[in-house]
Amino acid sequence: MNLPRRRFPHLSAGAAALPAVSRIAQGQAYPSRPVRVIVGFAPGGTADITARLIGQWLSERLGQPVVVESRPGAGTNIATEAVVRAPADGYTLLTVGTAQAINATLYNKLNFHFIRDITPVAGLIRFPNVIVVNPSVPAKTVPELIAYAKASPGKISMASAGIGSGPHVAGELFKMMAGVDMVHVPYRGGGPALTDLLGGQVQVFFPPLSHRSSISGLAGCVRSQ
Repeated sequence: MNLPRRRFPHLSAGAAALPAVSRIAQGQAYPSRPVRVIVGFAPGGTADITARLIGQWLSERLGQPVVVESRPGAGTNIATEAVVRAPADGYTLLTVGTAQAINATLYNKLNFHFIRDITPVAGLIRFPNVIVVNPSVPAKTVPELIAYAKASPGKISMASAGIGSGPHVAGELFKMMAGVDMVHVPYRGGGPALTDLLGGQVQVFFPPLSHRSSISGLAGCVRSQ
């Protein structure tokens, strides 16, 4: 099997005998130490839950710990840059979603080039975005929510998982299509946003509703050399 050189460590070559080469290859088999999976959002959200489920699955099959690490902030740019700056050896992976694609056009200057510096490994999940509201909102349907928002312009707070995140873009699209005015309140992830929604600090949220995809794969992304 041909292993892409940018995803796995190079195997040593230079031993004189085949048995020696076999021992070297076995000693450097991937992975030989724990693997990190970096998530660009705070714990408790869809990205975090997905990473932990996949991490457990990977750990059982690879025989090495898979450590999930949250690096929230800047719409996942902090997490992405951390992976870009990590050694390109396959031991630092990144969960990637719509936010990374959005950031490529949302920010004029980034310390990395996402397409050039990150190599895709596998798809994980597909999910739609849904509308959830606090029980204090007198709306049971989307038309009722639109009518309530139009009657209360600027008085409804709309949570998101961060500026440029999927829930943010979904909410802005809803506002544009429905012609309503809601105040955007960005959080450092879907978990904190949902907590404040339940507590009544914000009234509306457009989170992803995760489910397994028929083409789900293994990891996320790994930096290329």
